Amino acid sequence: MEQKENQLFDVVIVGAGISGIGTAYWLQEKCPGKTYAILEARERIGGTWDLFRYPGIRSDSDMFTFGYRFKPWENPQSLSDGESIRNYLKQTAQENGIDRHIRFGHKVLSANWSGEEACWTLEVAHGSSASLLKTRFLYMCAGYYSYEEGYRPRFDGEEAYKGTIVHPQFWPEDLDYSDKRIAVIGSGATAVTLVPTLAEKAAHVTMVQRSPTYVMKLPNRNGLYIALKKWLPGRLAYRLTRWRNLTLTMALYGYSRMFPNGMKNLLMKGAASELPEGYEVGKHFNPTYNPWDQRLCVIPDGDLFRAIKAGKADVATEEIAHFTPTGIALKSGDILEADIIVTATGLIMKLLGGARISIDGKPLDTHEVLVYKGMMMSGVPNFAIAFGYTNNSWTLKTDLTANLVCRILNYMDRKGYEVVVPEVPSDVRPEEFLPLDSGYMKRAKDILPKNGSKRPWRVYQNYLADMVLTRFGRVRDRHLTYGS
Repeated sequence: MEQKENQLFDVVIVGAGISGIGTAYWLQEKCPGKTYAILEARERIGGTWDLFRYPGIRSDSDMFTFGYRFKPWENPQSLSDGESIRNYLKQTAQENGIDRHIRFGHKVLSANWSGEEACWTLEVAHGSSASLLKTRFLYMCAGYYSYEEGYRPRFDGEEAYKGTIVHPQFWPEDLDYSDKRIAVIGSGATAVTLVPTLAEKAAHVTMVQRSPTYVMKLPNRNGLYIALKKWLPGRLAYRLTRWRNLTLTMALYGYSRMFPNGMKNLLMKGAASELPEGYEVGKHFNPTYNPWDQRLCVIPDGDLFRAIKAGKADVATEEIAHFTPTGIALKSGDILEADIIVTATGLIMKLLGGARISIDGKPLDTHEVLVYKGMMMSGVPNFAIAFGYTNNSWTLKTDLTANLVCRILNYMDRKGYEVVVPEVPSDVRPEEFLPLDSGYMKRAKDILPKNGSKRPWRVYQNYLADMVLTRFGRVRDRHLTYGS
């Protein structure tokens, strides 16, 4: 039964993951008079860190920059496990009273902007019932991929395979892989996380990749943070470590773009130094693309290399011909025997949490809009999205955009405006949204919004530039139209 809710919120945040919790904190801090609610489709806090439960699930970004600016990450581990991250988010929400604003099990089905009412009406499913909810400003923090399905290509002969096939996004809690032969299909962050973890109990693990990915070792205990904590307050030690790590990551990315061959050589030498003498590094860890054309995979303390060196794991860089009753047949003619096959084949992108968005009843085509400062869609009133960096920690960008949205909301209050709409000037040309060649980006080309040819419609993936632009740039410019 559908019923209309009387309360009108100032802001509704969709998603109680790392973006949603951080956005709620800044909204409380910068706009204390605003009423808000967080709608979370799942029954627990955490988003990504509640969904994924596969063995070894961890961050693929440095936690001292992936963590919030306002809440220190106190574990010296740079790449932390998923449950620790979820507990960090849960603690953040409880400490700041954010958890009292979360409505679990509430999935946004649609959102329609009414120009006459100057507000959004959301259709929200909760169990078997649905309700309508209104908000003046809608902030989507639901991530960028589908929680309901992962990318799962089909292979010839699957129906004949007698073993177990598992996708990491839906890992069975009762799966016993002890002393099993396992094939992990894929070469991205999920695969390089799974292989060394599974190898601890499995008889043997083979990573089957069609083409290699760049892999870089990272020490998993931050020595600087440990040293600084001996002499400085914890918050200051965290901030100094955060800035050091941020600077190093930006420098690494900048070097990769300016000197791709130099960066490639460094990565190849690093891998060769960790692997057995004579190992075919050029075949298994030397991609055909340049570093950062796709996201770089980081492995804590070289765990993947250690598993290979110990003989517990190996890599097969071959195309799959078909499945057999007992494993995988490669196009080279080799057969991989496997009791379990893990399809770490990627994500399916889904923008806006899958909600249907419309403006005065007209459906929004996300592929036709440009994104203003990486956070607001052209022609869409009172609306923002949380979308982080692809070359750095996600949270760095969502933190900046949340602060900018708060500045815009406060400006509207001071001037008596009710509506803000980004409008694209005629001298800005549409371009590709993000400079990544990853498979999930290619598969989503028909739904991704567009970048602009110049600022503020162009996203440069540069934290320092974005920090200056969002914290000190004007909130009234020719690209934003304000009205009553």
